[in-house]
Amino acid sequence: MIRGVFNAIGVALAGLLIYIAYLSVRIEQQSFRDEARPADVILVLGAAEYRGRPSPVLRARLDHALALYHQHIAPRIMTTGGAGGDPVFTEGTVGRAYLISRGVPSEAIIVEAEGDTTVRTVTLAGEIFRRMGLRSVVVVSDGYHIYRVKEMLRARGLAVYGSPRKERNPEPLHQQWNCVKQAIGYVLWRFGVPV
Repeated sequence: MIRGVFNAIGVALAGLLIYIAYLSVRIEQQSFRDEARPADVILVLGAAEYRGRPSPVLRARLDHALALYHQHIAPRIMTTGGAGGDPVFTEGTVGRAYLISRGVPSEAIIVEAEGDTTVRTVTLAGEIFRRMGLRSVVVVSDGYHIYRVKEMLRARGLAVYGSPRKERNPEPLHQQWNCVKQAIGYVLWRFGVPV
C-alpha cells in the first residue's frame, strides 16, 4: 500500500517535471517571437525604478514600446507596476513620466500603479481594458515573461500579441533558468496561486 502511494507520487512528480520542461521550451520559443501588429493598446510590464528613474530593464521596455507607438501599432500605451518598496514612486507612474518626456501625449498613456505581482498587474490591467472597451493588446516585456502574460490576458478574452524588448548578449543559462521560473509561475497560476 505505502509502496503504491510512493509510486503514484513519483509518477505525478515526473509528469509535473516533464510538463514544466515542455512549458519552458514553449516559453523560450515565444521569447524570440515578435508578433507586434495593430492593436488597441501596448502594455508595458513594470520593472524596477530608482527614485523616479526607470532601471535599465524598465527603460529598455519603455523604449521598445515607444518605438512601437511611433510605428502606429497602437494609439495608447499602458505602463504598469506598483511601488515595489519605494514610498514615493511606482513603476507605472515612472513609466508614464518617461514616455511623456519622450513626447508621448499624456492622454495616450494609461497607468496601472498598484500591481505587485504579474498576476495582480495583469488582473488590474485586464479590468481597465474591459472598462475602456479595449480588446487587443501588444505585450512588451522581457521575452521570457511574455508567454505567461499572454495566456493570462487570453483567459480574459483579449487578443494578445507579444513583442519582447531587445536584449544585448543574453546569457543562455540565465535565459533558460528564467524560462523554467516562468513555467513554474504559469503552473502555479493555473492552480490559482497568484505569483
